[in-house]
Amino acid sequence: MWGLGAVLYLIGFFQRVAPAVVGDELSRTFDLSAASLGNLSAFYFYSYVAMQIPTGLLADRWGPRRLLSLGALVAAIGTVVFAVAPNGSIAGIGRLLVGGSVAVAFVGMLKLASHWLPLKQYAMASGLALFAGICGAVFAGVPLQMSVAAIGWRQVMVVMALITALLAVCIWWLVRDDPVERGYLSHAPEHGESSVLLGVWAGLRKVMAYRNTWLLALVPGGVVGCLLTFAGLWGVPFLTSQYGLTPVGAAAVTSTLMVAWALGGPVFGAFSDRVGARKLPYVVGVWVVLIGWLVVVYVPDLPVWLLVAVLVVIGFFSGCMIVGFAFAKESVPISLAGTVSGVVNSGVMSGPMLLQPGVGWMLDRMWQGQEQAGVRVYDLPAYQAGFNLMLAWAALAALLILFSRDTHCNQTQ
Repeated sequence: MWGLGAVLYLIGFFQRVAPAVVGDELSRTFDLSAASLGNLSAFYFYSYVAMQIPTGLLADRWGPRRLLSLGALVAAIGTVVFAVAPNGSIAGIGRLLVGGSVAVAFVGMLKLASHWLPLKQYAMASGLALFAGICGAVFAGVPLQMSVAAIGWRQVMVVMALITALLAVCIWWLVRDDPVERGYLSHAPEHGESSVLLGVWAGLRKVMAYRNTWLLALVPGGVVGCLLTFAGLWGVPFLTSQYGLTPVGAAAVTSTLMVAWALGGPVFGAFSDRVGARKLPYVVGVWVVLIGWLVVVYVPDLPVWLLVAVLVVIGFFSGCMIVGFAFAKESVPISLAGTVSGVVNSGVMSGPMLLQPGVGWMLDRMWQGQEQAGVRVYDLPAYQAGFNLMLAWAALAALLILFSRDTHCNQTQ
């Protein structure tokens, strides 16, 4: 039950970071500037962020079976639109459909876990969810690079659409919202889950009255925004042009960054539980991330092994953002837990949503007119100017987290 939802989440992560590998092909196919490419990639995040709050309500009203089936079906349609798009505008519509549809995967998985798994396994399922997502990001690295080189990016996306459509059929056929539908006992809470007692706007007004809500929505945007802007779009061209790596080698480096992120999340979560604090591990993580990105951007010509080591440290310490979900849940009354989680997740994805096109816009402003095989080539000052936007948000995150109020792992009453 849970695994099929996890596959949709994996596909969502694959689609999220795929532009990093196929960026040059997209630029050639649609004659895109850096800003246009960044905006095309960010269409995924526009709809993903917009769907975060409604997804929680839809999960309660429709149930995860309907929600995940429809999400996979729309994702397949969006992938086909993207694959056959004659121009960048139609490709953007495809990305918009994909982002909004796979946005249901995470909530759907957790909803299934709350019904099908004992409470003591719920946290494990949450950690495995991030791991499943990162597996999708890894598939969008070297395997995608090799597949595109072999058959072309459009054909790869058509194959991905067929896989996603098959997943929609499997979810509808096999998944059930609750074990009672198969004759088993349910693990759902006796009194049920929040049955949408509050309207969307009423819930938002209530959670926004808590200072931690604002802080914990803005901070992860800086952490994840930097990571997905680099690993999800601009890291591969940066590494190929500034460090002379092959596209496959650059994709392997960005995949390593994502794997380090996957490993860091559970470690930070366990450490936070063990020390009984949320603020301390979050502060340490954000400040290490900021220092790491400063090294990558402003210390040129690092030995490749040292560059990879710094990126691994950045990825691992970026896992601190996983603490933010428990931190936010404990910062408001339990009746608002679902709403505040949606707000925080919106903040997480607002980072790449704004930074991917922002970095592209800055690269275009600094472009010196060089092209290679029909694709614009940018020098180090251009990348530094673009990545300054990432550093600014990371620095803001490092300052804002200092003003949060620690819950010491206790739920607000």
